[in-house]
Amino acid sequence: MIKKSIKIRGARVHNLKNIKVEIPKNKLTVVTGLSGSGKSSLAFDTIYAEGQRQYAESLTSYAKQFIGVMDKPDVDMIEGLSPTISIDQRSLSHNPRSTVGTVTEIYDYLRLFFARAGRIHCPNCGGEIIKLSTKQIIDKILEIPFNTEVVFFSPLAYKKKGDFNPIIEKIRRIGFARVRIDGEIYYSKDINAILIDKQKEHTIEAVVDQFKIPNKNLITKNNNCLPEVKRFVKAIDTALDLSDGLIIIKRLDTGAELFMSQHFSCPKCNLNLPEIDLRSFSFNSPYGACPACSGLGTKLEIDSELVISNPRLTLAQGAIKPWIKITANQSLNYEILKSVAAKSGFSLDVPIEKLSLAQVKLVLYGTGDEFYNVNGGRYRFEGVIPGLERKYKETDSEYLQKEIENYMRVSICPVCLGKRLKPESLAVTLGGLSIADVVKISINDSIKFFRDLTAGKLKEKLNSSEEIIATPVLKEIIRRLENIIKIGLGYLNIDRGAMSLSGGEMQRIRLATQISSSLTDLVYILDEPSIGLHQKDNDRLIDILKKLRDLGNTVIVVEHDEAIMRAADHIIDVGPGAGVYGGEIVAEGTVAEIIRNKKSLTGQYLAHKLGIEAPQKYRKGNGKNLLIKGASEFNLKNIDIKI
Repeated sequence: MIKKSIKIRGARVHNLKNIKVEIPKNKLTVVTGLSGSGKSSLAFDTIYAEGQRQYAESLTSYAKQFIGVMDKPDVDMIEGLSPTISIDQRSLSHNPRSTVGTVTEIYDYLRLFFARAGRIHCPNCGGEIIKLSTKQIIDKILEIPFNTEVVFFSPLAYKKKGDFNPIIEKIRRIGFARVRIDGEIYYSKDINAILIDKQKEHTIEAVVDQFKIPNKNLITKNNNCLPEVKRFVKAIDTALDLSDGLIIIKRLDTGAELFMSQHFSCPKCNLNLPEIDLRSFSFNSPYGACPACSGLGTKLEIDSELVISNPRLTLAQGAIKPWIKITANQSLNYEILKSVAAKSGFSLDVPIEKLSLAQVKLVLYGTGDEFYNVNGGRYRFEGVIPGLERKYKETDSEYLQKEIENYMRVSICPVCLGKRLKPESLAVTLGGLSIADVVKISINDSIKFFRDLTAGKLKEKLNSSEEIIATPVLKEIIRRLENIIKIGLGYLNIDRGAMSLSGGEMQRIRLATQISSSLTDLVYILDEPSIGLHQKDNDRLIDILKKLRDLGNTVIVVEHDEAIMRAADHIIDVGPGAGVYGGEIVAEGTVAEIIRNKKSLTGQYLAHKLGIEAPQKYRKGNGKNLLIKGASEFNLKNIDIKI
């Protein structure tokens, strides 16, 4: 028999006073009351805790050791409880790799989209690279009008330096009469007369054949016995075999050249690219992550200003701050530094601010492979900063790492410029944008990009095969973006770090994710999701909560907001006071029933019998201001403000 309500009997968690309450299932219920009255104790520490405990109890003993099993809450009985999901403001991610895109799973769909439909470009020259089969190459060539005279080239070297005699000999040995060197065609027998400077870059291509494009119908009907067809196919096979999968076709009527490849390779840059797949766009995988920052987009670097925070001190007085706490053999370092100073002509008794930049650089970054005789031994001076960096990487001590981090700052990775991925991955584009470009723009703008791509409005459109693959993926991306916009978070970027989100933002992001998942028969518990919302966005939030309910879920919201209370199917008023004076069910029922209940303080405010008046006077400040200039973090637009 399906339970129509969640029945709670004898709840005594925290300040709850042996309460008895019934919450209707598949309804939107608001738990309200004074701060400290016991709302969260009922919703999270009783209902959610018991839901999680029951789920854990259903697992095997082996599975239980990998999850934290919650203690049974102090309650006599809870009936009719479905699997529970908590969406509170305390569940912030502390993972630096977690972003809005990964939390909502939008980035997973983006990776699939770019891997299957992206245009691959050379990361060096930007030229588009297309991997084609022999049949696709033939089809491309046959797009040239019938009877057009063309020349087939096999590229053997592109802008390379060195000895080209082996290449020339290979061309002669195979029997090619002509060769193109730096755009000029020569007879191979006359190559000896041409001076090829080994110190300069040269491009060398064998001239495979020259003829007119045959009738397309002859090729497609496999008339391989016809001389013109045999010659056409043989020229393509020969050019591809000679250059390991590369071919150039030049039209003599227009001079235009068509380059094609059987590999992901750029002949101009002599660069072979790996196969593009889902991993190529994952900054959590070594296959796709920027090697310099391991996919974080930022680097922790030693800051010289933190290392020497007081330049008025001398080196003898301890100007190098980390040496005091971190360096085990401080006296040896000091003796080595004394030898460095003596040889370089500066004193350890002079304030840092009076040393030259070159002398300070010696102290901070060392003297390379130069050795110094100190206390009967030979030592190199590696410098303060390289020494700290080495210890940070090598140590197993968490304490030592945290100490060194006091002298580090987070900076944008100089290699990927904060984009997290390898250059090969960033060179894949759709609609002229890389995956990093798409996640950088706001969600409001990115959804327009995907809608335009779907409608074919962008210059770079999808072909028919790409459209078949991309259509369901695009549909899911747009649906998830729409859910985020509906809860008023369209101003966020997909790559916005989860750690930087406010509690309310993170809660609503998780709410949008749950809407996208379309799960049913769950109990969702939310903690004041209206915090920080504009009223128009509050209306959107209420629509989302109702949609979650209408999917067949029970939604329990701990809330003070009047609009959400009036939209609720059921209200539970906890009180009457806070702490030891709370923990009781003051009233429960519909909005109308709460308003009629004279015991409910919430009901009196909802009926507007009570209200909070704005203060007539405001306390004046002391005349001083906190000045902020040029704030540009996230969506701040270089603002100046006085507080």
